[in-house]
Amino acid sequence: MDLQLKGKKALVTGSTAGIGLAIAKALACEGANVTITGRSRSKLDQATRELAAAAGKERVQAILADPGTGEGAAILAAELPEVDILVNNLGIYESKAYEDITDEDWRRFFEVNVLGGARLARQYFPAMLRRNWGRIIFIASDSALIVPPDMIHYGMTKTAQLSISRGLAGLTKGTNVTVNSVLPGTTRSEGIDDFLKSVSSNPNAPAGDIESEFFAKERPSSLIQRMIEPEEIAALVAYVASPLSAATNGAALRVDGGITPTIF
Repeated sequence: MDLQLKGKKALVTGSTAGIGLAIAKALACEGANVTITGRSRSKLDQATRELAAAAGKERVQAILADPGTGEGAAILAAELPEVDILVNNLGIYESKAYEDITDEDWRRFFEVNVLGGARLARQYFPAMLRRNWGRIIFIASDSALIVPPDMIHYGMTKTAQLSISRGLAGLTKGTNVTVNSVLPGTTRSEGIDDFLKSVSSNPNAPAGDIESEFFAKERPSSLIQRMIEPEEIAALVAYVASPLSAATNGAALRVDGGITPTIF
């Protein structure tokens, strides 16, 4: 299927690994010109090489910036004044008992996970409306709907993303601009092994056993009972970013392996 993305300018944040890198690759392979971001030059260079090998180096631009800060967002705005597609993927997470979550933890998670995407939307959304075409996609989480007891500060930020996304979508009425959220479930990523070990009853067990225990105990409502692969998230995001998805607006689209049993 041709997603009609050839020549579209896309920005994917948090894109040197995991879901972000998979999304960048999917968009670039569909013909979009993709800008990736990161805080590490070596990781950016490695991701750029990987994307260039998959889609051609002319499709890829890398900017060393952290959009989780005001300074990083300003760098992006200066180097990339307009985009057709904004994918707010940057995010942090951790497992932590509620009584141990400090005021600074709350501020840090809000700053990165919520303000990071809100700043970039503020930068790029008005021009999308003027051009009468654009896509903004927030990569939220199933934790926005089923907040894990050990990740309440994280879940709060993901619920906030849904509010921003839906609110912005309301401002697109009658245009060809859409704003949506995609809600992945637990997805295989660079840091997921450490996270699974942190909540496992036996951190020294084989990786497959740790994963099985996690889904049995922590995510029992998952229908697939396995990790979601980043490419499975990226496939939906590429479609939502495309002109073919014009009738999908203001939606919270779940790619969670069926973990959320209730229709919201």
